[in-house]
Amino acid sequence: MEKKYITSEELKEHNKAENLWISIQGKVYNVSEWSKVHPGGDVPILNLAGQDVTDAFLAYHPGSAWKYLDNFFTGYHLKDFKVSEVSKDYRKLAYEFSKLGLFDKKEHVTSYTLASVAAMFLIVLYGVLRCNSVWAHLGSGMLLGLLWMQSAYVGHDSGHYMVMTNSGFNKLAQIISGNCLTGISIAWWKWTHNAHHIACNSLDYDPDLQHMPVFAVSSSFFNSLTSRFYGRVLKFDFFARFLISYQHWSFYPVMVIARVNLYLQTFLLLFSRRRVPGRAMNIIGILVFWTWFPLLVSCLPNLPERVMFVFVSFAVCSIQHIQFCLNHFAANVYVGAPSGNDWFEKQTSGTLDISCSSWMDWFFGGLQFQLEHHLFPRLPRCQLRKISPLVIDLCKKHNLPYRTLSFWEANQWTIRTLRTAALQARDLTNPDPKNLLWEAVNTHG
Repeated sequence: MEKKYITSEELKEHNKAENLWISIQGKVYNVSEWSKVHPGGDVPILNLAGQDVTDAFLAYHPGSAWKYLDNFFTGYHLKDFKVSEVSKDYRKLAYEFSKLGLFDKKEHVTSYTLASVAAMFLIVLYGVLRCNSVWAHLGSGMLLGLLWMQSAYVGHDSGHYMVMTNSGFNKLAQIISGNCLTGISIAWWKWTHNAHHIACNSLDYDPDLQHMPVFAVSSSFFNSLTSRFYGRVLKFDFFARFLISYQHWSFYPVMVIARVNLYLQTFLLLFSRRRVPGRAMNIIGILVFWTWFPLLVSCLPNLPERVMFVFVSFAVCSIQHIQFCLNHFAANVYVGAPSGNDWFEKQTSGTLDISCSSWMDWFFGGLQFQLEHHLFPRLPRCQLRKISPLVIDLCKKHNLPYRTLSFWEANQWTIRTLRTAALQARDLTNPDPKNLLWEAVNTHG
């Protein structure tokens, strides 16, 4: 049969939820109905609607997913389909990793992590219930914060690839490590995290940068951008200006209590009218957390020790919240929808790696290799250090940024970014012209 063709411009017209087409390897697919039940949510597909999404599809789906595409084939091919040299090399690298079996070599990391989480939980219980020393209670609170960090890494890994023997056990691991142990819904995480990966560091599409009125990493937020993720205006008013003016001072204190916001976001999603896959299981998991955690805190002998316990557990876990900010706050940002044609370039532009010794990989959960993770999100964390030199070589070949900083340097870059925006926010007289000039001359990243 003679092939039918449409152009990229014609494909762009099919960019609405009720008329949603995408292209993969030059073949055009109608995913209007599929997006409603897509396991990764509808947001990633909507963000790339009307475009060629080959690289994003390759990054997120195993080879077994390709056979299902024929169910959505429109019969059209993309007339002006082209593949950039960067994409060719990226796809070649992904193929080599697949041929080596790297996507399946998990090296029991999840088993070891879950075992350590279980051991830490038992020690915390013993410290609170069986010890009378305030120092034991302090240590138990600190250990609980570390437990939350490690448990969150399991939730993160299981959201990106299969960490258990089958999908049922994988979902169970997600609920236990996320909802039951940390109080943060895996459904909320998937909703926001998949959008973050697709629209990495887009100010109006990436929810991980939308922290108004508390933080703003760019003066573009001073124009009261509309969040395409939340569907509301991120208003830059007097209150936001005041908070942002001191954000380089408030950053670390806010990180200590950041979990409170995550708990709130979890409840807002689970009890919203949005379609939430596995809503019932997520709510049950959250109820488990809000049963054992308050009971545990209530077993401490007095109010000061209870406050201390909660505070130190939050403070220790704030290291993880800080780490996630370091990976992106000081990287390049942009305004607008993500493009499927520059997948590799956008990931290199919007991420920062944190250098550390290999024995610290467990502490950072592999996510210190942020660029490697963004390029190959299905790759088990134990493989990220191994592929890093290949990613560096590919960035050098195409003159793309590969930025790796020490934990201290990454903090300096982040605070400097926040301070730059804070100083711009303080200009109450004529903010727009000066801010635009400042941004043009001092574009961070």
